[in-house]
Amino acid sequence: MKTDLVTHPVTKDSLIAELRKLGVSGNQIIEVHCRLSSFDYVIGGASTVVDALLEIAEDGGTILMPTHVAGNSEPSGWSKPAVTPSLYQEMRAALPAFDPKSSYIYGMGAVAENFRQRPGVIISSHPNVSYAAWGRYAKLLCNRQSLHFPLSEESPCARLYELKGSVLLLGSDFDTCTCMHLAEYRSDCRPICISAAKIKNEDGDEWKKYLDLKINNEAFMKIKKKMQEKKMIKESELGGCHIQFFSAAKAVDEATKYFEKTVVYDLYR
Repeated sequence: MKTDLVTHPVTKDSLIAELRKLGVSGNQIIEVHCRLSSFDYVIGGASTVVDALLEIAEDGGTILMPTHVAGNSEPSGWSKPAVTPSLYQEMRAALPAFDPKSSYIYGMGAVAENFRQRPGVIISSHPNVSYAAWGRYAKLLCNRQSLHFPLSEESPCARLYELKGSVLLLGSDFDTCTCMHLAEYRSDCRPICISAAKIKNEDGDEWKKYLDLKINNEAFMKIKKKMQEKKMIKESELGGCHIQFFSAAKAVDEATKYFEKTVVYDLYR
């Protein structure tokens, strides 16, 4: 949070009021991405943001957040930081296996970390791209995420699409919108790759390989521009934070159309 001089502090009540103005209501299924630092100052920090979201959703709504464990992945594919090849095997052996509540969710933010620790939150089982959900449809969203192609049809992304859910971006932007990766799988626009992560099983920790696509979010900001032109995004600002609210299905459909027209991998068709 920006704290040089607090002039417009955000409270739980002011955040709830602003979200309701945008059309956020208690019976919706919403994928939330939040960059807490985009607010000038939130009284109570991440806890306040999560409290506001849960209060809005307490009468039949559902909140979904990605809780990806980027560090539980194949070291040879790392770039920030890159790993020298001689250390690959040592890194694989030292990496801790996926744990839904304690694995380090690097880059997911304080709000996602606070959210996944709340009572009643369901966390999906994927060791690299897990999700956390709370509310009426939490189990439906998270219970059956496939190990292979984990953001495809057997994923919280696809369930969010089918249930006509929405996306709420609090200071984040379209390049963080995880559900839009579903469009990459549906449009057959990315090459297949082999990924890996460490999991726990009855015999101990295991380094597990799985199939995936080389997903890429670079085009998502172009999708945003197209959706803005079609007035598909509701936008506002609170305490220095830019807020965006839109249909997940419409975003995925727009992205799918874009990829089908602009990206072709003949080798994989």
